[in-house]
Amino acid sequence: MSSPEVTDETGRPDEIRAVPVRHPGRWVAAAIVVVLSAAGIRSVVTNSRFEWKAVGGYLFDERVMEGMRLTLELTVIAMVIGVVLGIILASMRLSPNPLVSGSSWLYIWFFRGTPVLVQLIFWYNIAALYPKIDIGVPFVGSAFIHGNANTLIKPFTAAILGLGLNEGAYMAEIVRAGIISVEEGQSDAARALGMTRLQTMRRVVLPQAMRVIIPPTGNETISMLKTTSLVSIIAVGDLLYAVTNIYSNNFETIGLLIVASIWYLLCTSILYVGQYYLERYYGRGHTRAENARMWERMRALASPRAGR
Repeated sequence: MSSPEVTDETGRPDEIRAVPVRHPGRWVAAAIVVVLSAAGIRSVVTNSRFEWKAVGGYLFDERVMEGMRLTLELTVIAMVIGVVLGIILASMRLSPNPLVSGSSWLYIWFFRGTPVLVQLIFWYNIAALYPKIDIGVPFVGSAFIHGNANTLIKPFTAAILGLGLNEGAYMAEIVRAGIISVEEGQSDAARALGMTRLQTMRRVVLPQAMRVIIPPTGNETISMLKTTSLVSIIAVGDLLYAVTNIYSNNFETIGLLIVASIWYLLCTSILYVGQYYLERYYGRGHTRAENARMWERMRALASPRAGR
């Protein structure tokens, strides 16, 4: 049974007029946010205890810039080690050999289960366990690297080992998630063409898995930049260590911590931009397909047949 048609006084069908829905709650919430934000900014700017003079005076200080350079260097080296190690560990984790897969799982379990700060301190004090370090062929007696632990593993080396080996465990899970996101039919087709497992991984699987791997890798890079501040505990002259040495002498603690925060924010903002373009580059085919499907669905809904 059809509903009665709405008519006006003349008996003609009345036109349906769309009235926009009003949301007064949104305007109230926006006004509250603006007022609170303005009050917060005013409090920060006018409060002399923030030591803005010290911020301006030390923002480009030579010691601060040297600490920032070392922070970026630690970030790059640790991430390179983490990515390479993560690819190797992820491949091992997916290996059909239980010994290879189990050793990878054990590594990931250990380094993800212990705090990175503890690992940094451990590497810094490695000489207490191994006063002399010999690296070579096991059970043969020939060593490629031989020397005193305190000489070989200095604070900077301990920082690289602690950050890089820990990052490798997290990157292994990220890479593994990207690999298993690729359909198994891709690997089967590659093997049917005579490719080895390594060739299949390098030429077929990893290029397709990058769409899944890139976003969390970008997050890990940003996190690594901030995690490098932990190396100040083992006397590595990063950004935080540099500002700590300065405010230990002039006691302008808040101003120097703001200086460090500004540089961290600047570098992370640049990394955000780089991550955005990398994600767009590796997801361009998938994005176009998703947009095409969405456009087709919209056209189907707008079609006159859709309402029948």
